[in-house]
Amino acid sequence: MEVHVCSLARLGATVQATGARHVVTLINEGTPVLCPAPVRPENHLFLGMNDIVMPMDGYVAPAEAHVQSLLGFVDEWWRGHAPSSPLVVHCWAGISRSTAAAFITACAVDPQRDEAALAAEIRRLSPAATPNIRLVTIADGMLGRRGRMVEAIQSIGRGRDAYEGDPFALKLAR
Repeated sequence: MEVHVCSLARLGATVQATGARHVVTLINEGTPVLCPAPVRPENHLFLGMNDIVMPMDGYVAPAEAHVQSLLGFVDEWWRGHAPSSPLVVHCWAGISRSTAAAFITACAVDPQRDEAALAAEIRRLSPAATPNIRLVTIADGMLGRRGRMVEAIQSIGRGRDAYEGDPFALKLAR
Protein backbone atom coordinates (compact mmCIF):
# COMPACT_ATOMS: atom_id res chain seq x y z
CA MET A 1 0.00 0.00 0.00
CA GLU A 2 1.07 3.56 -0.61
CA VAL A 3 0.56 7.14 0.43
CA HIS A 4 0.73 9.53 -2.52
CA VAL A 5 1.96 13.10 -2.10
CA CYS A 6 1.10 15.95 -4.44
CA SER A 7 0.29 19.63 -4.72
CA LEU A 8 -3.21 21.09 -4.84
CA ALA A 9 -2.82 21.61 -8.59
CA ARG A 10 -2.22 17.88 -9.09
CA LEU A 11 -4.85 16.57 -6.67
CA GLY A 12 -7.44 15.57 -9.27
CA ALA A 13 -4.94 13.84 -11.53
CA THR A 14 -3.36 12.01 -8.58
CA VAL A 15 -6.68 10.74 -7.24
CA GLN A 16 -7.71 9.62 -10.73
CA ALA A 17 -4.38 7.91 -11.48
CA THR A 18 -4.17 6.10 -8.13
CA GLY A 19 -7.80 5.17 -7.53
CA ALA A 20 -7.57 6.74 -4.07
CA ARG A 21 -10.76 7.07 -2.06
CA HIS A 22 -9.24 8.92 0.92
CA VAL A 23 -7.60 12.36 0.85
CA VAL A 24 -5.90 14.53 3.45
CA THR A 25 -5.68 18.25 2.71
CA LEU A 26 -3.19 20.33 4.72
CA ILE A 27 -3.64 23.90 3.53
CA ASN A 28 -4.40 27.44 4.71
CA GLU A 29 -7.85 27.86 6.24
CA GLY A 30 -10.28 29.27 3.74
CA THR A 31 -8.51 27.89 0.70
CA PRO A 32 -11.18 26.36 -1.53
CA VAL A 33 -10.46 22.70 -2.20
CA LEU A 34 -12.81 20.66 -4.31
CA CYS A 35 -12.09 17.07 -3.51
CA PRO A 36 -12.39 15.05 -6.71
CA ALA A 37 -14.84 12.22 -7.25
CA PRO A 38 -14.94 9.44 -6.21
CA VAL A 39 -13.75 10.66 -2.78
CA ARG A 40 -16.76 10.98 -0.49
CA PRO A 41 -16.90 13.95 1.91
CA GLU A 42 -16.42 11.73 4.97
CA ASN A 43 -13.21 10.38 3.41
CA HIS A 44 -11.70 13.85 2.99
CA LEU A 45 -9.86 15.31 5.98
CA PHE A 46 -9.29 19.07 5.70
CA LEU A 47 -6.66 20.41 8.11
CA GLY A 48 -6.56 24.20 7.96
CA MET A 49 -3.12 25.55 8.87
CA ASN A 50 -0.38 27.73 7.50
CA ASP A 51 3.00 26.34 6.54
CA ILE A 52 4.88 27.84 9.47
CA VAL A 53 7.04 26.35 12.18
CA MET A 54 6.54 28.98 14.92
CA PRO A 55 3.31 30.70 16.01
CA MET A 56 2.79 34.04 14.26
CA ASP A 57 0.03 36.60 14.71
CA GLY A 58 -2.64 36.22 12.05
CA TYR A 59 -1.57 32.69 11.06
CA VAL A 60 -2.67 29.23 12.11
CA ALA A 61 0.32 27.18 13.25
CA PRO A 62 0.22 23.40 12.99
CA ALA A 63 -1.06 22.16 16.36
CA GLU A 64 -1.67 19.00 18.36
CA ALA A 65 -5.32 18.98 17.28
CA HIS A 66 -4.25 18.85 13.62
CA VAL A 67 -1.89 15.93 14.22
CA GLN A 68 -4.45 14.10 16.36
CA SER A 69 -7.01 14.43 13.56
CA LEU A 70 -4.47 13.20 11.02
CA LEU A 71 -3.55 10.19 13.16
CA GLY A 72 -7.21 9.28 13.73
CA PHE A 73 -8.03 9.56 10.03
CA VAL A 74 -4.96 7.52 9.05
CA ASP A 75 -5.80 4.84 11.62
CA GLU A 76 -9.35 4.49 10.30
CA TRP A 77 -8.12 4.38 6.68
CA TRP A 78 -5.37 1.87 7.50
CA ARG A 79 -7.64 -0.49 9.43
CA GLY A 80 -10.57 -0.41 7.06
CA HIS A 81 -9.65 0.83 3.62
CA ALA A 82 -5.92 0.62 2.95
CA PRO A 83 -6.10 -2.82 1.34
CA SER A 84 -8.43 -1.48 -1.35
CA SER A 85 -7.14 2.02 -2.08
CA PRO A 86 -4.16 4.26 -1.34
CA LEU A 87 -4.19 7.51 0.58
CA VAL A 88 -3.44 10.88 -1.06
CA VAL A 89 -2.04 13.73 1.02
CA HIS A 90 -1.57 17.17 -0.44
CA CYS A 91 -0.83 20.74 0.46
CA TRP A 92 -0.45 23.85 -1.69
CA ALA A 93 2.91 22.91 -3.23
CA GLY A 94 3.44 19.27 -2.21
CA ILE A 95 6.67 20.18 -0.44
CA SER A 96 6.26 20.76 3.29
CA ARG A 97 2.95 20.00 5.03
CA SER A 98 2.09 17.05 2.78
CA THR A 99 5.55 15.47 2.99
CA ALA A 100 5.36 15.79 6.78
CA ALA A 101 1.94 14.10 6.72
CA ALA A 102 3.27 11.26 4.57
CA PHE A 103 6.21 10.78 6.95
CA ILE A 104 3.87 10.83 9.95
CA THR A 105 1.53 8.36 8.24
CA ALA A 106 4.34 5.90 7.55
CA CYS A 107 5.60 6.16 11.15
CA ALA A 108 2.08 5.70 12.53
CA VAL A 109 1.17 2.59 10.54
CA ASP A 110 4.57 0.92 11.02
CA PRO A 111 5.96 1.62 14.51
CA GLN A 112 9.09 -0.42 13.76
CA ARG A 113 10.03 1.51 10.62
CA ASP A 114 13.39 3.25 10.80
CA GLU A 115 12.82 6.99 10.80
CA ALA A 116 16.16 7.91 9.21
CA ALA A 117 15.72 5.46 6.34
CA LEU A 118 12.19 6.72 5.81
CA ALA A 119 13.30 10.37 5.71
CA ALA A 120 16.08 9.47 3.25
CA GLU A 121 13.52 7.70 1.06
CA ILE A 122 11.32 10.80 1.01
CA ARG A 123 14.33 12.91 -0.02
CA ARG A 124 15.17 10.41 -2.79
CA LEU A 125 11.60 10.43 -4.09
CA SER A 126 11.23 14.22 -3.89
CA PRO A 127 14.39 16.34 -3.93
CA ALA A 128 12.32 19.42 -2.94
CA ALA A 129 10.69 17.75 0.07
CA THR A 130 11.09 19.80 3.24
CA PRO A 131 8.71 18.23 5.77
CA ASN A 132 7.23 20.77 8.17
CA ILE A 133 9.27 20.26 11.34
CA ARG A 134 6.50 21.54 13.63
CA LEU A 135 4.11 18.82 12.41
CA VAL A 136 6.86 16.22 12.73
CA THR A 137 7.80 17.36 16.25
CA ILE A 138 4.22 17.13 17.46
CA ALA A 139 3.77 13.68 15.90
CA ASP A 140 7.08 12.46 17.32
CA GLY A 141 5.77 13.11 20.81
CA MET A 142 2.35 11.60 20.15
CA LEU A 143 3.83 8.47 18.61
CA GLY A 144 6.46 8.06 21.33
CA ARG A 145 9.37 8.19 18.88
CA ARG A 146 11.63 9.97 21.40
CA GLY A 147 13.01 12.54 19.00
CA ARG A 148 13.93 10.09 16.25
CA MET A 149 11.41 11.51 13.79
CA VAL A 150 12.72 15.03 14.36
CA GLU A 151 16.35 13.91 14.02
CA ALA A 152 15.57 12.05 10.80
CA ILE A 153 13.94 15.08 9.17
CA GLN A 154 16.71 17.39 10.38
CA SER A 155 19.28 15.00 8.89
CA ILE A 156 17.91 15.40 5.35
CA GLY A 157 17.86 19.19 5.63
CA ARG A 158 16.00 21.57 3.41
CA GLY A 159 15.09 20.31 -0.04
CA ARG A 160 15.99 22.06 -3.25
CA ASP A 161 14.10 25.22 -4.09
CA ALA A 162 10.95 24.60 -6.09
CA TYR A 163 7.57 26.20 -6.67
CA GLU A 164 5.94 22.77 -6.69
CA GLY A 165 7.20 19.40 -5.49
CA ASP A 166 7.30 16.33 -7.67
CA PRO A 167 4.39 14.00 -6.88
CA PHE A 168 5.57 10.73 -5.37
CA ALA A 169 4.34 7.54 -3.74
CA LEU A 170 5.75 6.29 -0.45
CA LYS A 171 5.36 2.56 0.13
CA LEU A 172 3.82 1.51 3.42
CA ALA A 173 4.13 -1.79 5.25
CA ARG A 174 1.30 -4.26 4.84
